[in-house]
This record gives sequence, C-alpha cells and structure tokens, in this order.
Amino acid sequence: MAGHAAAGPSTSQTYAQAKANKIQSNIIKTMILVSALYAILWLPNNIFLLILTLDPNPPPPDGIAYYATVIVAFLYMCTNPFIYAIKFDPVKEVLMRRILCKNSVSDSVTSTGTS
Repeated sequence: MAGHAAAGPSTSQTYAQAKANKIQSNIIKTMILVSALYAILWLPNNIFLLILTLDPNPPPPDGIAYYATVIVAFLYMCTNPFIYAIKFDPVKEVLMRRILCKNSVSDSVTSTGTS
C-alpha cells in the first residue's frame, strides 16, 4: 500500500498546486498592471519637473501644464485601491462581507423598526 500511495500525486496536491499557480499568476498580473499605471501616470509630471530643472531660467510651476501633470499623477493614487479591490479575492471577500454586514444591519433595523 505504501508503494501505491507514493506512485503519483494525489488530486488534492494537484488541486493545491493549481490554486497556488493561479494565485501567483494573479499577483504577477496585478503587479505588472500597478507598475505600468505608475509609470504611465507619473511620467508626465516627472518629465515636466525634469524640464523645469534643466531649464536655466525656469518659469514658476504655476501654469496649467503643471497642475494637469499633478492631477494625472494623483489619479494613480485614486485608481490603486480599485485595482486591488478588483484583482485580489481576499480584498473582494472583505469588501463583500463589510457591504453585506452593513446591508444586513440596515435591513434588521428596518425590519425591527416597522414591527
């Protein structure tokens, strides 16, 4: 019996390995997405500041271009939590539990208030 059990991996080991591969793939895709967005959304501001730094007589950074690049850079900070909320199952589960808990509390309050 011992020889038979050692002959091949069990289905639970295969399932666990497949799940681990899926999790690792999801993490890699998320990190690539986050890194790409970071590069794309922060690049205009960094280029603008580099141009200001290299210019011998730089104008004060109070023009529309400066504010536009800062707003685009801050968009990264706004989108980052949504990326994690969409991509990671643990974050989805926590958010759903909080939303459902909030709804169930409001439902129970409403149902007890109408009785």
